[in-house]
Amino acid sequence: MKYLRIITLVVLSVFASCSSEVDVPSANELDGLTKIQEITNDTHTIELFSATGTLEQGHNAISLRIKSKSTNDYVKNAAITWSPLMNMTSMQHASPYSGVVKTAAKESLYNGYIVFQMAENDMEHWTLTINYTIDGVAYSANSQIRVPASAKRRVISFTGTDGKKYVMALIDPVTPKVALNDISVAVFRMESMMLFPVVDNFKVKIDPRMPSMGNHSSPNNVDLLQSASDELYHGKLSLTMTGYWKINLQLLNASNEVLKGETITDDVKASSIYFEIEF
Repeated sequence: MKYLRIITLVVLSVFASCSSEVDVPSANELDGLTKIQEITNDTHTIELFSATGTLEQGHNAISLRIKSKSTNDYVKNAAITWSPLMNMTSMQHASPYSGVVKTAAKESLYNGYIVFQMAENDMEHWTLTINYTIDGVAYSANSQIRVPASAKRRVISFTGTDGKKYVMALIDPVTPKVALNDISVAVFRMESMMLFPVVDNFKVKIDPRMPSMGNHSSPNNVDLLQSASDELYHGKLSLTMTGYWKINLQLLNASNEVLKGETITDDVKASSIYFEIEF
């Protein structure tokens, strides 16, 4: 009996050791995320996630993980890039996007953002190519992705008085409140059909208005300046009641010159560039 107990303990120890080596993501790996879709190639399945389980026109925070088809293990050491592409009837163009980085405190999850400046339609669609390297071996996967129109205006494209084309995207607030909200906006310059670098050292002026309520504004708004830490533009947005708000915008360059957008007056009810929020 003594020897039987020893053998049993050894077997249990070995079993526990082997079980601990199985590459299963922790239970909280996907907290707050819903799968959008999968993109596959011969060796891996790439799972895409967002907070809503969908993509839409505008700024999209996207998470992903890579699963080996041969072992069902999730990859923990990949170097990843991605390339969104709009396939139009007469041409193709890319969109602004971030790098892909490992998500903090996660084992196999990576994240970044993509700004889709236009929605899909019956004749035109977006594809997403994901290139990645694992242990020095390069892989690639590609698939069409769904990008429907957003319910409210969350992204704008325009040409400034300097003759350059810009893309601006609303990031926060995701869940606006009757309060002084943090507001974040990304600003990009279109250098080519495939290149949209972040614009540095500009300023975004805001003037929120409620068109259905006499076009009244709100107090204590703070215009947006760029943060060195994330390259985004941050400020404060005062929303004094629920309903539909038009966030009128002006984009100023580093010399404080207005490149696009108008000051709201009794005669000018709205800027030519704006975002929309309704809650």
